[in-house]
Amino acid sequence: METRSLVVVGAGVAGTAAAIEAARSGVQVTLIDENPISASMMGLDVPLYYGNRFAHSLEDRDLMLQRVSVSNPALHEAESAGVDVQLGTCVWGAFRNTETSRRLDGPQLGLADDKQSWVIKYDRLIVAAGARDLNFSFAGSDLAGTMGANGAHSLLSRYQALSSRRMVIVGSGNVGLRTAEMALANDIEVVAIVDVSSSVRGDESLMSELQQRGVDLFTSHTVKEAIGNESGIESVAIVAVDERNEPVSGSEKTIAADTVCLAVGLVPNIELLSLLDCDISFKSELGGYVPDHDEHMRASVENIFVAGDVAGFHDGMVLNPEIARNQGRLAGIAAAESLGAIDSGEARARRTEIQAESAASEPTEVHSVWSQWLQSLVNVGGLDVRVCECEEVSRGELIDLQPPRYLQWRSEQMSSRSLQTQLEDGPVDPDQVRRLTRVGMGECQGRRCREQASLLLAAESGTDIAEVPFMSYRPPVRPLPLNIMWPHDETEEMRENWVKWFIPVSRVLG
Repeated sequence: METRSLVVVGAGVAGTAAAIEAARSGVQVTLIDENPISASMMGLDVPLYYGNRFAHSLEDRDLMLQRVSVSNPALHEAESAGVDVQLGTCVWGAFRNTETSRRLDGPQLGLADDKQSWVIKYDRLIVAAGARDLNFSFAGSDLAGTMGANGAHSLLSRYQALSSRRMVIVGSGNVGLRTAEMALANDIEVVAIVDVSSSVRGDESLMSELQQRGVDLFTSHTVKEAIGNESGIESVAIVAVDERNEPVSGSEKTIAADTVCLAVGLVPNIELLSLLDCDISFKSELGGYVPDHDEHMRASVENIFVAGDVAGFHDGMVLNPEIARNQGRLAGIAAAESLGAIDSGEARARRTEIQAESAASEPTEVHSVWSQWLQSLVNVGGLDVRVCECEEVSRGELIDLQPPRYLQWRSEQMSSRSLQTQLEDGPVDPDQVRRLTRVGMGECQGRRCREQASLLLAAESGTDIAEVPFMSYRPPVRPLPLNIMWPHDETEEMRENWVKWFIPVSRVLG
């Protein structure tokens, strides 16, 4: 098992900045990024919500490696600085000694590419894993063509492989407006931007430019359904809502489109930080649960640092990517200082060179807007719409704590239980709800349902969303084929002692 001085996870703006800053300090840096993603993983909407709107060119891995590299000039700068760049490599697990694990000889990461998996140790770790799309379901959202803005951005910029022709964007924040701008630049027709709010939530001047280019704006509207067939979406029905988020009679409109792009919000990817037991707090203005860190981007666990969207995302960062870049540089400096590559005086001097960039606007809490979206979708679509597509669990079944319908069995006791009966035993517990309903346990590992499930539970139980714990994570945090997880280099000692994993509990207890 190899040991790396510094591992940086994520080669976005923040991650590459962190790697370059540390490498120029004389640190041996390994920069890991899971792009290019295989077409099979994209089909599962991992790690982003791609909605099966990608071209067949994704199957050409060599071409995708070239495109990913060309689309990110900072990768070449990192390599020139001596950074070991590993593309097409995902981090599926993170491990360190805790109260329940004391046998490791140091903190470790589980890695995998398209051929094998392996484990490395590290002295310092910077997590710059970015953010994923917030997803809300509606009738027809399981059709090919419903995708997230981050997924669309990735397909447009990294892969040049977005197969959409005519797009409706849901959400008028800066994420949605920038997605519309990028889509138009790539000859994709953006026919409408829809928002449940009564006014544009993002840059009004940018919205005005988009309208001049033929993009219609529908405020105080929500999505009723996506209409299509086996080939995917063909049109989208939207409806106006009143101040109570109830549908306005006679206001329904049908828009011809093959793609519905969800740009309601982004959620920090805190999986690895959760596995490492970093302290995490709920901050609505930063997208939900985010890692605690100091002014130098140090997390609560020794030798771990964070940077970029994973440290908290807000709408102003879309217009000002220097915020993420500066966070990356601060993390790189702090890691280099902790390794002794630079002294405290040089670290202090280099920090002063980084001009703190303010956001385009002060971050504001987002969950009231997210709750408004969910309420409007429930009012229009009802409780029969699936909240979890992978496990086929509807909103109503989630609230009633029913097992997924495909199990085809329900006892009288199960049929009588609900969220309200569980609340008699204590506060709402998303992990317990997951065990009872299997919400969040499918192929996408909760990436498409985690937040909307928590919002539903909060609304139904009368609990503040800040008081609803996040569903816990377990490795692997990426779905991996068994032939990749299989240890090709299994030792003879491991073969001889495999039976110890199957010792009866009664013998272990004495």
